[in-house]
Amino acid sequence: MRGRLAALMIKELLAILRDPKGRIVLIAPPLMQLLIFSFAATLEVSGVEIAVVHRDSGRWSHELLQRVAASPTFAEVRPAENLAAARRALDMQQVVAVLHLRADFSRAIEAGRPASVQILLDGRRSNAAQIVAGYLEQIIGSLSAEAPAATSLSSPAQALIVRNWFNPNLIYIWYTVPSLVGIITLLVGLIVTALSVARERELGTFDQLMVSPLRTHEILIGKVVPPLAIGLVHGTLYVLAAVLIFGVPLRGSLPLLYASLVFYLAAVVGVGLFISSLSSTQQQAILGAFLFAAPAVLLSGFATPVENMPPWLQTVTLANPLRHFLVVVKGIFLKDLPAAEALSNTWPLALIALATLTTAAWLFRSKTA
Repeated sequence: MRGRLAALMIKELLAILRDPKGRIVLIAPPLMQLLIFSFAATLEVSGVEIAVVHRDSGRWSHELLQRVAASPTFAEVRPAENLAAARRALDMQQVVAVLHLRADFSRAIEAGRPASVQILLDGRRSNAAQIVAGYLEQIIGSLSAEAPAATSLSSPAQALIVRNWFNPNLIYIWYTVPSLVGIITLLVGLIVTALSVARERELGTFDQLMVSPLRTHEILIGKVVPPLAIGLVHGTLYVLAAVLIFGVPLRGSLPLLYASLVFYLAAVVGVGLFISSLSSTQQQAILGAFLFAAPAVLLSGFATPVENMPPWLQTVTLANPLRHFLVVVKGIFLKDLPAAEALSNTWPLALIALATLTTAAWLFRSKTA
């Protein structure tokens, strides 16, 4: 049995690696994706241009504009003659927001009254607009707190100190790069595995494999181990790049990360074999892999928190291996995730792997019968 399995695994590895173009596709694009997506897939908002309608000549309005201009978030603060000109700039997407300072802004702050400020936002860029609005509100709030009427009423007990745990400086790469370890590994594992059976069907060798002395579970093991090994190599490269190139701290247990990675890859390979067993051609297999990968990334919690999704959709995400692995990989990188919490997100991966691999094995037999 060991000899048969070894021969099948070697055949699978040779089928994947013998084509020079296939080797390039397997190595170069994932590394390029890691480097490009690490900087492109950012939720940070910077270099924003805003317009200002300035109708107040007092001290506090000038102080506010100086603070806005000095903020690294804003690349340019454009003066506008009136609201109509500012709205035209907003309509033409020349600015993300318009800050309208009324004539009584400085007097209101001096008197300790709420200062009247209007902020117009470009709703077409909702995420950036909301973040810019939050930045502007923080600057205005800090300015109001320094006014004489405000400082005379303040006390040390009212001071608000904000501390960000696990990522004190809110470095976005610390969030995106560990997530990309799971996302790019998912894409590589799906493509390699989905092409496995479909390639043999096109060549006419899969039927010969099924009538060979190899049993179904032996064929399954032979199909699972090579993509699993390739996925571990890729995962190792991504972890090294995260630590050595991007400077992401690895605070947790490396063996715990690899243990979870093995179960994650088994689940991904199971999904890939399931897709491959349903596909008659390699083109169908690739389309099926991307059909699964896009929703998997969207439902993983990478871009939007799972808790913000509708309850029925949160239930659907439980079948997504990427959702569970992102909790583990980000937790081990940034906060030294406890073993119990890692286990609670690893056993669902084992269930997904068991379900998909069992279904793929059944489909192998049913299509051959």
